[in-house]
Amino acid sequence: MFQLISYSFIIILSIMCLLPFLLILSGSFSSNESIVRDGYHLFPTDFSLEGYKMVFTFPTKVLKAYGVTVFTTVVGTTLGLFLITMAGFVLQRKDFKYRNTFSFFIYFTTLFGGGLVPWYIMLANYFNLTDTYTVLIFPGLMTPFLIILMKNFIRSAVPDELIESAKIDGANDFRIYFSIVLKLAMPGIATVGLFLALGYWNDWFTSSLFINNPDMYQLQFYLYNTMNTITFIDQMAIGTGITLSQDVPTESTKMAMAIVVTGPILFLYPFVQRYFVKGLTIGAVKG
Repeated sequence: MFQLISYSFIIILSIMCLLPFLLILSGSFSSNESIVRDGYHLFPTDFSLEGYKMVFTFPTKVLKAYGVTVFTTVVGTTLGLFLITMAGFVLQRKDFKYRNTFSFFIYFTTLFGGGLVPWYIMLANYFNLTDTYTVLIFPGLMTPFLIILMKNFIRSAVPDELIESAKIDGANDFRIYFSIVLKLAMPGIATVGLFLALGYWNDWFTSSLFINNPDMYQLQFYLYNTMNTITFIDQMAIGTGITLSQDVPTESTKMAMAIVVTGPILFLYPFVQRYFVKGLTIGAVKG
């Protein structure tokens, strides 16, 4: 009985999660007129690719934005994983005298921060990172939450006795880190890596603050700008009494943008899913 209720609940929850994505997918392949007239359906009532044609009106711009986003995601995730695993490995070592002090300072920043304005002034005026790729990668490299998460992962996955045995055999700290810690903490690395990759892929806020060169826009911000332009044109048309809905497919373009943005990152889940579930379980059992 319990299994029947559990499976029913999971199936209903899965449908609730999947339904919005299916509606967006169907809307992206529907004509703008059918969406405005009949609303959204699970299957396109009037098949059309006008939304995708509108998004890829300037394919060079879209491909450049894709390139910037892929570059920042790959480089930022790789560097972030290296720094976070190093920090987690050091902070969980009992022979590190100041581990509690550093852990407190890291935890403190989760409760109190400097605020948006000092953060912007520091990066723009003191570090001079405006219109650089560094500013798209640097702020997201390490977060207190992910450091604490990785510290708990490593503490759970790597016993102290194993590290002591490796030391007795002559391994130094870097050898222990590369040969033992990274291999045993793979579920935690996959989980933190997924969080980092999603953060970089979905980031549009950094481009809006620090990037003035359109060729350096991230994909999310480029499409956000395009959507704002379409909305502005639509509102101007309504204000002047001119109907542009047949010329500018506003609704189908929004759905096509959502698919273009979310599609590639979905392919990341199958590769890290088994590590992701195991990593969350390890982190939940031992704090």
